[in-house]
Amino acid sequence: MEAYRDQYATLFNNGDGVTLLAISTDEISTLQSWAAEKKFPQTFVSDTEGILGEKYDVKFPAVNFYKRVVFVIGPDGRIQHIMRPFRELSADAYTELGAAVKKARGK
Repeated sequence: MEAYRDQYATLFNNGDGVTLLAISTDEISTLQSWAAEKKFPQTFVSDTEGILGEKYDVKFPAVNFYKRVVFVIGPDGRIQHIMRPFRELSADAYTELGAAVKKARGK
């Protein structure tokens, strides 16, 4: 996750025109503390009951843990690109993500 955080400014132009949400099965208080400590710029969403994880098929079966998946959402609110799994330690993954974000912005 830190590699992803460190790419945020470049990929998302510091959030200009892009909303980035990270969804986790952790409690919101745990997420907030961890995000503040690690200096994550994006918003974290707590999904302790697994409702979002089930809906978007990111939950591992039989365990309360999510796969690393990135959804690029366009200005119209629709999913424009899915990276499944997101390989956060791969430079190619960030190149692909950057291109998808640029395309979703219409640039």
